[in-house]
Amino acid sequence: MSSKQDLTRQFTAEEGIIHIGGIEALVRLTMDQIRFDRRRGLNNAMFISGYRGSPVGMLDANFIKQQKLLMQHNIQFVDGLNEDLAATAVWGTQMMHTVGKQKFDGVVGTWYGKAPGVDRSGDALKHANYTGTLRNGGVLAIFGDDPSCKSSSLPSQSEAMFYHVGIPSLYPGNVQDILDFGLHGYYLSRISGLWAGLKIVTNVADGSGSAIVDPDRLKFITPVVELDGRPYSPEVNLGMNVRKDALDMERTLYYARLELARQYARENGLNKVTLPNVDAWLGIITAGKTYHDLRQAFMEMGLDDDALRRAGVRILKIGMLNPLQPDDIRDFARGLEEILVVEEKRPFIELFAKEILYGTANAPRIVGKRDEEGCDLLPFHGEFESDIIARALHARLSRKTRLESAEAWIRRLDEIHSRNALTTLTRSAWYCSGCPHNTSTKAPDGSIVSAGIGCHTMAMWMKRGVVMGTHMGAEGAQWIGMQPFTDTQHIFQNMGDGTYAHSGSLAVRYCAATNTNITFKILVNSHTSMTGGQEIMGAEPVRNLVAELVANGVKRIIVTTEDLSRYNAVNLIGNTEVWHRDRIMEAQKLLAETEGTTVLIHDQECAAELRRQRGRGKAWEPEAVMVINERVCEGCGDCGEKSNCMSVEPVQT
Repeated sequence: MSSKQDLTRQFTAEEGIIHIGGIEALVRLTMDQIRFDRRRGLNNAMFISGYRGSPVGMLDANFIKQQKLLMQHNIQFVDGLNEDLAATAVWGTQMMHTVGKQKFDGVVGTWYGKAPGVDRSGDALKHANYTGTLRNGGVLAIFGDDPSCKSSSLPSQSEAMFYHVGIPSLYPGNVQDILDFGLHGYYLSRISGLWAGLKIVTNVADGSGSAIVDPDRLKFITPVVELDGRPYSPEVNLGMNVRKDALDMERTLYYARLELARQYARENGLNKVTLPNVDAWLGIITAGKTYHDLRQAFMEMGLDDDALRRAGVRILKIGMLNPLQPDDIRDFARGLEEILVVEEKRPFIELFAKEILYGTANAPRIVGKRDEEGCDLLPFHGEFESDIIARALHARLSRKTRLESAEAWIRRLDEIHSRNALTTLTRSAWYCSGCPHNTSTKAPDGSIVSAGIGCHTMAMWMKRGVVMGTHMGAEGAQWIGMQPFTDTQHIFQNMGDGTYAHSGSLAVRYCAATNTNITFKILVNSHTSMTGGQEIMGAEPVRNLVAELVANGVKRIIVTTEDLSRYNAVNLIGNTEVWHRDRIMEAQKLLAETEGTTVLIHDQECAAELRRQRGRGKAWEPEAVMVINERVCEGCGDCGEKSNCMSVEPVQT
């Protein structure tokens, strides 16, 4: 037997049990869809595009890593410049019938993006969803939600946006669900003419587990829905600029296509009663990752399925959040006195469950975020953990029955939470050793500095004058609305080259067009370091960046760098100078005194990526090193203060 390990088995095995991570499962899913099509005799291709960001921040890197396998499945991955342009590119796969002879029977589309990308892509998603999908195509939109704000500017819950644009949302709770719900999403998209959404939260993306793979594991049932007395068959309608066609698209969306999605969920069992109990009085509805948190809470409370049945509990796990299947809810509610909806963030399932059951005979009481008296029960904010859920479960169960193991667990939680937390040293987020932000985020004393999205945001807790910030791509635009009403004449705005390429260039143009007194400090470090160190789609060499800025009306530009020799043969247009980074403070003062919009470009590569490249022998080794003589060092700490470098550690002298 060969001892050689197959490092791609999690992607290639077509039968058996595999161990796979959440992001890897999304990569495998795309190949599974093409395999599914091939078994049905379709010679299909797939196009994937999107934009990185937690919790799907490394999805693009994994697609690139598996490029050879993707090519074997006719899958083309193209990194997105930003989310809405990527969504539009994916939309194009469902217009293939308009441009002559096609190379394949159909092209499947896959889009991905984190919650802010969903927000900014609403117009593209709505237009694409309204116009429809091709019968041999279909589109899956993978949207990443970060409920605990682990790596985001704000916590997120994106299913409401998908509801707004009319895209059904499936919510997997583990890697098995990703593979299963993902295939259902592609199939649903084809038969309904809708895009289908796949909600991925941080714990699912970052987690891993075992999954069963089998070509015959899933069966796909196509429901029949009538419109105007005839079975409805979706067609792509690209006439959204014609009022009649646009209104017809809206009509079919709500009376046929979303109804197909509802019936698909019903006939394919996407919503499952995982704990049936004909004698139950309390029904619990939950979905996705929260379902597993619920199960964890019950386990910690000492309640297995038999104990839960004796306590009168029934559980429904929702697979399709939107549209919520009304018959599944009505069947589940039959005979219950109460339904507890356990879901993170603001109520979503709870609202639709109330709408479905309102006015029906013997409808159970529904509680979730608040109880029947309006008192808080489950939080609107943060991420759920089993402890939070356990308290709500105990509050409802204890009204009918006494469960000693549950009471003991709640007492233990109370005892744990009553302890005085030990004061421990915590390591704050900081710049990597050698990070160009150690230099680029410094500003002259008394300056007003604005942050945005990127590693430079960490300067907010480094006493560097950062007092405000914006969402991605709008950095600096807020000052246009502030400047007329303050005595402050100028601010600095930090921005990375990744953000500039994504959408930030528009904010620079806006400031230049309004002759706003602002200096953009653009770090050119060649990578989107915060989301995995990927190369920047659409990145420009500094020469081209300078030309673009000058063309857009920027009044003065100074480039700072640690290596002036890189610019010996580079011609920069306009009033552009290249200075050593030692003069960065002088450069900022000069730019701040210049009326209008100015730019400081700090050209220095990401230190973490540079170290990786050096380890692979693909980057130069530094010729100059700094040595601190410990025998004469007085331990003043000035070296650490000036360098802001983690690797400068104090020693006893």
